[in-house]
Amino acid sequence: MKKRFGLVLLLVAICAANTFAQTGAPKNYRTYKVGIFAPLYLDSVFNENGYRYSSRSFPKFTVQGLDFIQGAQIALDSMPLFNGNIDATFYDSKSFTKPVSDLILNKSIDSLDLIIGAVKDQEYVQLANFAQQRNIPFISAVYPNDGGIVANPFLVIVNSTLKAHCEAIYSYLLQNHGNEKIVLVKKAGTQEDKVAGYFKNINDQDGKSLLNITVVNITDNNFSGLKFKLDSLHRNIIIGGSLNEEFALKLATECAAINKTYSSTLIGMPNWDGFAFVSKKNTLKDYPIYYTTPYYNAKWDAQSKMIQAFYKKTYKSTPSDMTYKGFESVFLFARLLTRYPDDYMGHLNDYPYKVFNEYIFKPVFLSKKSGVPDYFENKRLYFMKAVGGNVTKAW
Repeated sequence: MKKRFGLVLLLVAICAANTFAQTGAPKNYRTYKVGIFAPLYLDSVFNENGYRYSSRSFPKFTVQGLDFIQGAQIALDSMPLFNGNIDATFYDSKSFTKPVSDLILNKSIDSLDLIIGAVKDQEYVQLANFAQQRNIPFISAVYPNDGGIVANPFLVIVNSTLKAHCEAIYSYLLQNHGNEKIVLVKKAGTQEDKVAGYFKNINDQDGKSLLNITVVNITDNNFSGLKFKLDSLHRNIIIGGSLNEEFALKLATECAAINKTYSSTLIGMPNWDGFAFVSKKNTLKDYPIYYTTPYYNAKWDAQSKMIQAFYKKTYKSTPSDMTYKGFESVFLFARLLTRYPDDYMGHLNDYPYKVFNEYIFKPVFLSKKSGVPDYFENKRLYFMKAVGGNVTKAW
């Protein structure tokens, strides 16, 4: 109850005055303007009479954006600055009265030195194009997609794309399981075809296949024939090539059921971390599931504990992953601006401090003819192991 009311107060505060400054450095230092965008839906939550909901009723569709903003605010209030000052402004990316397109058209955000966004779809494209036009960095903090953006050397994708995850899985298999039977199990679907295509392109890029990858297409969620594609004498590496939860559950259930005869290691897609069966204790008993993620936070460090203490005191609750992402995005990337204001993109990997995650940003060229990077993307991915409801870092 208190969290809901506290978030209502945060909404009111943002609605009333969403600009504030963090001034840890001397006043004569340069001030950098940072725009932080998140979907708050303020126009849907407030009307001419004020807040539309009671303190007992809070719209769930605003929570993720609010948690991101709350994490960003905690970072601005706590991070030390030695090379400059930060003037940060929060923007509601889902505003009806001041949409991103109007902010750009009216030159309301022309003075920004850096954009940090928990945005997707049209707002993502609009901000990416604006950043390219203005030659300022746009940190896409949570959207795991390039959005069709090309030739934009100012776009930074923190939450790695599906293609990057497939590349990481392939690299791991090439180094550790090159002689084992590898089976990519999928169903019909656009995303599934993309996954299979990514692995094929990586595997055949030098004109010959480095790994022996067999693709098994499942129809009507019938996995009864899967075992006939597996090796009963050696361990099988199974790639769950679908982002569908029902498919993933049935594949994992089948692999666990036949594991004694057809030993296997199951590696799923990055969105499997959000599937209910992965975190439940008794769904698959002792059969582990592996998946990749760019975010790993054991929440044992001092900054995580500070965030937890704030939420416990203020909301009588625990912070969500979006809170930590908002905190890290500002703490890391806004501070980086004060260190390398004149060559930000050339120093993306030069931060001397770790917040929660390790990042390795590399330029992505979607075409060999590309003259400039299409964007920069985080290529540092963690392999996670989920078994019996417990999730740990595997490698």
